[in-house]
Amino acid sequence: MSRVAARVGRIVLVLIAVLALPAAVAGLDVRAAFGSWYTPAGPAPAQLPAPPVHDPAKRTAVVLASLEGTTVSDALGPYEALSATGAFNVYLVAPERRPVPLTGGLDVLPDLGFAELDERLGGAAPEVVVVPAVTDVGRSSSRPLGEWATKQMGRTLMVSVCNGSGVLAAAGLFDGRSATAHWTRIGSYENTYPQVDWQLGVRWTDDGDLISSAGILSGIDATLHVIDRLLGPAAAAQAAAELDWAPRPVAQEQHTWQPSDAIVVLNGGYRWDPARIGVLLQDGVGETELAAVFDTYGSYVFVTRTIALGTEPGRLVRSRHGLVLLPRATVGEHPVDRLLVPHGPLPATDGVAPEQFPPAGVDPFDAVLHDIAATVDVPTARWVARALEYPGAGLELTGPGWPAGLILRPVLLALVGAAVVVVGTVVVGTVRRRRRTAAEPSRIS
Repeated sequence: MSRVAARVGRIVLVLIAVLALPAAVAGLDVRAAFGSWYTPAGPAPAQLPAPPVHDPAKRTAVVLASLEGTTVSDALGPYEALSATGAFNVYLVAPERRPVPLTGGLDVLPDLGFAELDERLGGAAPEVVVVPAVTDVGRSSSRPLGEWATKQMGRTLMVSVCNGSGVLAAAGLFDGRSATAHWTRIGSYENTYPQVDWQLGVRWTDDGDLISSAGILSGIDATLHVIDRLLGPAAAAQAAAELDWAPRPVAQEQHTWQPSDAIVVLNGGYRWDPARIGVLLQDGVGETELAAVFDTYGSYVFVTRTIALGTEPGRLVRSRHGLVLLPRATVGEHPVDRLLVPHGPLPATDGVAPEQFPPAGVDPFDAVLHDIAATVDVPTARWVARALEYPGAGLELTGPGWPAGLILRPVLLALVGAAVVVVGTVVVGTVRRRRRTAAEPSRIS
């Protein structure tokens, strides 16, 4: 029995040794890929532009942002939907007014800090507060968001988007109330915050003055629901049309991890040559167009990296509804594999030809998913749709299938690990035999 146990133990050790190399490589590369999502924002401009003019005749809606990083679609989707109505003063607000990073390296300057907003409203609460997912949810650095939101409770309509529900749950604001979250996190939230009535299979929940959405793009539908509640269905339809967005019903399939999601490990762990995509920021660019580019190529695809570019050094850019964007470099300053221009004229370049993308007049997320299928592969595009909670039942994607060459990389690494085990076993065995041989004459004498 001891011999069998010893043999099984040796087999287990060999398997661990063989798998250790591909696992270690994947772990390091996936960590680096996630780390690229929220690289720190650049410096503040030498002179901050004036915040938007406040119209006291309009309601006020606030979209929060963390100083550490915020999911770009969670913030910009609701921001543009609310702005499109023309009925709100819409402000992007952070604890302080300094540049904050959004997913994929898009830097924005908040319109106001908390103190400035409170002063502007004279102590009153905004009519709507949107809390998007932030990179530091559950950490002390996100506590100012929860503390400020707590002060507004009972005086505002609070809307969490995706894992922004974690910010409010950590502050105790969802205790005894219904809420939802991104499908990859809601299970852990059920354990961490059992006092919350977590809902599955819905794009949003409405619990009176607390509304929460499921993953990422569900936040647009939740915001349209808010607009419907406050302004009526015509205003919600107008906002959806401006975003080229087809509203989805509240009920949806509850996503869970699938075997096909292994493409994430392959892309994040074994794509050692990510393409660099430049995104040219020009005045008037739509907020959801930016979200569609940076939240895909700059994050969930895992095989590309995005960089926000401007036309002139230090020049600030204004989005369609006035958000201040801060390019990290200028066109031509860094080599890129593609140059996407979501809005405005195509620049003259000595490098790659610029592409007018996403095209105007279509759902930008639909266009991006089709492009990912064609330029990367279909499994990656389907994963991105699931990660964004973009209802893709009708998506007819064409492009390459599973990347055979990529699949071979962990296999080859495992073979290298096996070779190391074999060589190590041979070397150890040889050394042991030599020691026994050297000891034999002394025993005979």
